[in-house]
Amino acid sequence: MNSNIYKAHFALLGANLIYGANYIIAKGIMPDKISPSAFVFIRLVCSTALFWGIKFLFVKEKVERKDFLRLILCGLLGAAANMMFFFHGINLTSPVDASIIMTATPVIVLIFSFFILKERLTKNKLIGITIAGIGAVFLIVYGNKAAGNSSLLGNLFVFFNASCYGLYLVIAKTLMRKYNAITVISWMFLFGLIFIFPFGFNDFTNTNFDAFTTNTYLVVGYVILFTTFLTYLFNVYALNFVSPSVASSYVYLQPVISFLMVSIYAYVLMKDEYAQDIDSVKILSCLMVVIGVYIISKRPKKLA
Repeated sequence: MNSNIYKAHFALLGANLIYGANYIIAKGIMPDKISPSAFVFIRLVCSTALFWGIKFLFVKEKVERKDFLRLILCGLLGAAANMMFFFHGINLTSPVDASIIMTATPVIVLIFSFFILKERLTKNKLIGITIAGIGAVFLIVYGNKAAGNSSLLGNLFVFFNASCYGLYLVIAKTLMRKYNAITVISWMFLFGLIFIFPFGFNDFTNTNFDAFTTNTYLVVGYVILFTTFLTYLFNVYALNFVSPSVASSYVYLQPVISFLMVSIYAYVLMKDEYAQDIDSVKILSCLMVVIGVYIISKRPKKLA
């Protein structure tokens, strides 16, 4: 394994550690300090500026007019709807629930790939989809009855987020082959910002920034710089050296990080509202999703 492969794996590890921590960090300031829509608006404004700055400096590439429709769809699904559903979802539900539901993303990608890209469904994939789907659906429904911060509506929002992101990956697949990833991401964020503007700008202007503490600014900065900007760069770098299947497998670190973060908040920092967020049902749901996706990704045995 050469040094670039090692660096790619470290980049993927870093990206998913950031994602895993984000579930509880972002939730910590909503809705008391800022609304989910205003948070998404700030995230998109700042991240769009950062990505376009990189594009202007390092990537001199034009996009053909015929490809703009797909870029607009990527902006709608991969930035606007994806982020809005995630932030409104995490505002309502448990970080543990959200991180488990997000591990269903590879299953959603597989389903959309079957219908849109006409990829073949094998026996392993069908079994895996069934197991992972049962685990995710059970957790979503269970959220309405569970103790702690679980919420049926919040879990549904997170599932819609995962669905939008999964469809975005399928649509963006051909664009990534044709253009530099920075070009695709820059346009995606710009169109996402345009879609979000009518919903987020009013909430942004009504935000009481005088009530922001140092911690609030640190959380906002973390989401912009780490959860958005650096994670996208880490993933783009890693995909130059490893396959998408290898990259997507790192998503299963996120529930582990979320479980650890919630445990620290509940039992070390004594945040009572998180004490009931981990139970046997959620652990079982997580295992079902992970097992399901493992079966999906398992290569069929070659006949002798």
